[in-house]
Amino acid sequence: MKTATLPTVRVLPEIREQAEGLLEKGESLSMFIEESLRRHIALRQSERAFLARGMAAGARAREAGVTVSADESLARLRALKAKRIASHKA
Repeated sequence: MKTATLPTVRVLPEIREQAEGLLEKGESLSMFIEESLRRHIALRQSERAFLARGMAAGARAREAGVTVSADESLARLRALKAKRIASHKA
């Protein structure tokens, strides 16, 4: 597969120095930038998939008529928190 280049990115000298200061032995700045891009792409994909699953779950709950109000959800969470705190004190 043929490779492609990314646009040149202008950064402050301090940012370049920080990145260069974090390079592992044998790692180039280009390698560091490519790995950073790969990780950020994976993060964005994961975030989007998470949101899509949440939206789909919400839609299914609304269709089924099984929803819980925000106040009720918060009350349940507060009760769980209080129970956990009490169990750690015992």
